[in-house]
Amino acid sequence: MIVPLRIALVTPFSWSQPHDVNDHVAGAAAALRARGHHVTVIAPSNRRAELVAGRRALAQGIAPEVLAIAPAVPVSRRSQVAVTMGTRASLRLALDLGFDIVHGFEPGLASISRLALAEAETLTVASFLSPERAASPATRPRRDRLRIRVDALLATSDDAAAAAEARLPGDYRVIPAGVDVELFRPGRKERMIGVQLEAGARPLVRAAIRALDELPGWEVTGLHTKPLSFRPAVPTRLRGRVHVRSVRRQAARAELLSAVAVFVPVTGGHTRLRLEAAAAGCAIVDPPGTDAQPELVTAAVARLGERDEHRAREGEQARAGATLQSFEALADQLEDVYSALRGKRRARRDADPLADRDWIVADLHMHTSWSHDCSIDVPDLLEHSSRIGLGAIAVTDHNVFGGARRAVELARGGDLIVIPGEEIKTDTQGEVIGLFLHEEIPRGMPFPDTLAAIREQGGVVYLPHPFDRLHAIPDPATLHRHLDEIDVFEVFNARLLREVFNDEAARFARKYRLLEGAGSDAHVLQGVGTGALRLRRFEGPEEFLLALRTAEVLRRPKSLAYLQGLKWVAQVKERVR
Repeated sequence: MIVPLRIALVTPFSWSQPHDVNDHVAGAAAALRARGHHVTVIAPSNRRAELVAGRRALAQGIAPEVLAIAPAVPVSRRSQVAVTMGTRASLRLALDLGFDIVHGFEPGLASISRLALAEAETLTVASFLSPERAASPATRPRRDRLRIRVDALLATSDDAAAAAEARLPGDYRVIPAGVDVELFRPGRKERMIGVQLEAGARPLVRAAIRALDELPGWEVTGLHTKPLSFRPAVPTRLRGRVHVRSVRRQAARAELLSAVAVFVPVTGGHTRLRLEAAAAGCAIVDPPGTDAQPELVTAAVARLGERDEHRAREGEQARAGATLQSFEALADQLEDVYSALRGKRRARRDADPLADRDWIVADLHMHTSWSHDCSIDVPDLLEHSSRIGLGAIAVTDHNVFGGARRAVELARGGDLIVIPGEEIKTDTQGEVIGLFLHEEIPRGMPFPDTLAAIREQGGVVYLPHPFDRLHAIPDPATLHRHLDEIDVFEVFNARLLREVFNDEAARFARKYRLLEGAGSDAHVLQGVGTGALRLRRFEGPEEFLLALRTAEVLRRPKSLAYLQGLKWVAQVKERVR
């Protein structure tokens, strides 16, 4: 068992109404609470008492088992209802209650579940239960923004994982759908055939009804969990032997399914109903090819109805398979996921190990004339940096190391610390900066190989402008996969066109407690120092990383149009020469 966690499970569907997603969430919450975790279900509701209790809990700053934060609105893949400002404010208060994990369900829908994953500043998990609900934000920036904020992607079936992966790329883990094997258990089986009534079920329903001609004394009961899309047509000779039952609530389904001997599911239909029928020991009728040949269902139902021992054996096998999908099995998987995620967040380090050192200002990202797009001579860079009060600079030319080597040589014996570095272009995943290097690293290697090359030199991995979507950057999956290999995360780059890119980086670094870096990315002298850190004086890469623990980001931006204009003028002059 892992250390008890504070977990928020966020469902987009009204907690006051029966829903298959809420059944999954309630079962997972109960199983996790039984293991000692504090679990709060955050949901909308239309029950006044729940809403009043939710407002009271938010006012008191407590996290009850169920926290209703807003009135429910219809949610589906076709709905575009925006989350109201009041709901956003309540959700923000809820997320600030100190959860270790925020777990959102069906975040493909426009709902509080997606918003919770986007707004939470703690570890996050997304679960997809239905392929039909896996729609995601239409634009790539929205998809990337959501994906970068989600730490683990789960699905309760291969179909749901495939549908979600097509819209929200990543590494999906298939987990049990969850069923209460104590509530849904075999009872005294009657001569009853249960048929799932959903859209697209007409041929299967007709096939099951036709089997009654071969099974005297048997009945067919159509079960529906949603408003009926159709009523089965019943031949006159079979009237009185075909019934329709609404089973929206779990208790009603458990009572009926305990007596059902044979169950006919709909392909691609409500998967929870099928799982519950299996847990109740029903013999499941699902021969391959039924979509094209519904008569196969008639033959399969008749065969099960006529052979008592075969039917009992099929029911036992269905029950055994359902136990593998129990809520206990689901809790096992969720604990494994949550435990693995805790390692992504680095430990807090509040002590200042270099407290006896002086404070200096360091610009960790700049270029010289060795870069193809810069005309700053190395001596000029060193003289200017000292004159404006910088105590340390990192020379990080594009795919070359000569400028950094030259800067180290010229600065030797002076007060200005020069960190030799290189900004290296990877094959498809943007750029990575290596600091404290000794030799040049070639461009064009895969992202992990570039990180390994930096490590081989005892260097520091510094990720520049990680969310500048106007340039090539690591995709979300790559960033999450190699998060533990990144030493410093650039949270302020003075040359970014949109400040939101820096804000996203700062948010990401706070979430995982990463060491923060900042730099001017200067290509002209006037830009040097426009982005920097205030930190303790250091010597070597080890002390540098220690100094970053208590560093402060300094934002000194100048007009980007002005700096870019100076860069273009310098490039034109260079060509004229």
